[in-house]
Amino acid sequence: MNPTRRTVLGGAVAASAAVMLPTATAAAATPKGGRLSNLAHLDFLRASVTPPAASGHSTFGSGPLGVLWTYADRQADGSYKRIGGGTYDPVTNTYGQGAYNADDISRAAVVYLRHGELFHDASSLAAARGLLRGLAFLQSPNGNVVLWMQPDGTLNPSADPPELPDPSDSGPAYWLARTVWALGEGYAVFRRTDRAFADFLKARLELAVSALERQVLTRYGQYNIVDGRRVPAWLIVNGADATSEAVLGLAAYVRAGGSARARRALAQFAEGIAAMSAGSTTVWPFRALLPWGESISDWHAWGAQMPSALAAASSALGSRRLLDPAIGDTAGFTPLLMTAGGPDNGWLPAPIDRTQIAYGVDARLQGLLAVGLPGLKQVAAFVAAWYFGANRAGEAMYDPATGRTYDGISGDGVVNRNSGAESSIHGQLSMLALDAAPEIARLLGRPTYDGLRVVEAESATGGQVVTPPSAWTGESQWSKGSYLSLGAGESATWTLPSSSQPVLVLPIVNLVDTPSPARTTWTTGSHVLGTIDHVTGPQGISAAPGALLPITLATPLPPYATNLKATATAPAQVDALLLIPMISTLRLDNGTLLTSVDSHPRSVSVPGRVAYSYTSTGQLHSRTNPSHAVVQPGGFTVVLG
Repeated sequence: MNPTRRTVLGGAVAASAAVMLPTATAAAATPKGGRLSNLAHLDFLRASVTPPAASGHSTFGSGPLGVLWTYADRQADGSYKRIGGGTYDPVTNTYGQGAYNADDISRAAVVYLRHGELFHDASSLAAARGLLRGLAFLQSPNGNVVLWMQPDGTLNPSADPPELPDPSDSGPAYWLARTVWALGEGYAVFRRTDRAFADFLKARLELAVSALERQVLTRYGQYNIVDGRRVPAWLIVNGADATSEAVLGLAAYVRAGGSARARRALAQFAEGIAAMSAGSTTVWPFRALLPWGESISDWHAWGAQMPSALAAASSALGSRRLLDPAIGDTAGFTPLLMTAGGPDNGWLPAPIDRTQIAYGVDARLQGLLAVGLPGLKQVAAFVAAWYFGANRAGEAMYDPATGRTYDGISGDGVVNRNSGAESSIHGQLSMLALDAAPEIARLLGRPTYDGLRVVEAESATGGQVVTPPSAWTGESQWSKGSYLSLGAGESATWTLPSSSQPVLVLPIVNLVDTPSPARTTWTTGSHVLGTIDHVTGPQGISAAPGALLPITLATPLPPYATNLKATATAPAQVDALLLIPMISTLRLDNGTLLTSVDSHPRSVSVPGRVAYSYTSTGQLHSRTNPSHAVVQPGGFTVVLG
């Protein structure tokens, strides 16, 4: 399930029978035979159910359906309790939401499909078949999908707390997109071994595509306005994240000979995702594919499978044009994210949500591997290392001996030792990807970072600190829940951390739609670094007036400069300062990742055996001695050994 549905570091919401399983080891030992993937914990979460009859709902064949418990909460004695969502009623044995859900059933089916294919495992394909049958039962005649099912198989279209849309099968949703993902990959696998079942999956996928055509793709070619920018209006639930998961299924289906209408839907959805590419080497969000079509100020990690989806669509459609935004995201944004503290959950636009969860880690890893350039595979090793202890907690988040992935790490390094369906699924998807790519280096060690830093605007001398009623604006979030207000002619001064490098400075300011905007001038000593006009375009469908955005000053802060001053011509709001050294660094015991926001090559000296220097598009530039390594403009360098 999505972290918006249940706090990733929260406790149990209900109880079920406790089942004892071994606890995860502190270190990530390679299991016997070297295989990382282990479906034991996911098997523990699986169940079967014979649901009561539900009008309009059917599936392939007869017999119990495969389902999956939503959460698994670790108990004090080391056992794990399988948990549903919402408040549990022991009298009726029901949950406010349900025990099983389409989001997790669909993604678990993908795990078992990929495991069965990679290892030629008939039992995994049988498990996938059962889950796909359960998923099909959740699909309504209109092509949409009921999200929740109770322990006895009763459908719960209107959950408590409610989901949108409500009822859950009344419109497009994340769970419809994920159903397309599972059905597409399922068809591609079973068409070779069970034609009757594959034909059933094809019919259900075509039913889902029909729903997407009717509810979403009628807007193809239309654009919404979000604070002056054009954003595609034909994304599923206005999300490139949701759309990317549907694209993964459509690409698999099209590669397997799917219909012309599916190919058309794939091309249109992929075009919409590609249009969400934003920024540049020096401009926020640094070539990331933004996940949400209602904000130009929000990047989040969960569900952000846009680069892997574009790579899949590029392959299925033979379109190089679709691959370029995926390269920008993986070669540009991901190295910067990793050197700034690892795979954090949300830059909103400051790195506010520093929780790290397998869902987001897996999306980064899958994108790097799907694009497939050799340099990106080297970056993938740094992302994968998160699972094995290279994280701010310094603990393994995945245990090959049990197949368990913990539910996340908080911003202050506390591990949530629950292991629910979502983390288990995405941990296994990552392990399967690594098993399929044994050339990916195993990097170890506690990471050290020298990258993006945040200085809160409220730390300034001058101005007035304002704390709004809510930190969330409706499309972005005030860092630390407050901001600095400057009046006309007023100045504020910050003392910044010293750096031996020039530093890119990006004040996060509130831009407004007005004919007479404020202007702020930013100086250090007698040097002007740049000016910002606090203006944006029309609000459009954005939930809040104005846009909270980092704006790059034209001139970097010189080395060792620690003074920054801003002077406003009219009332202005400043949230925080993002400071990015020209070369950002992530160091592990046996590897170093460097990335550049400079406009010129920079020479560095780094311990190690060999340095691989890559351009901003992920192409190998040179292989050198680390004592004379060069980081290319907007590119990255990997040092190993």
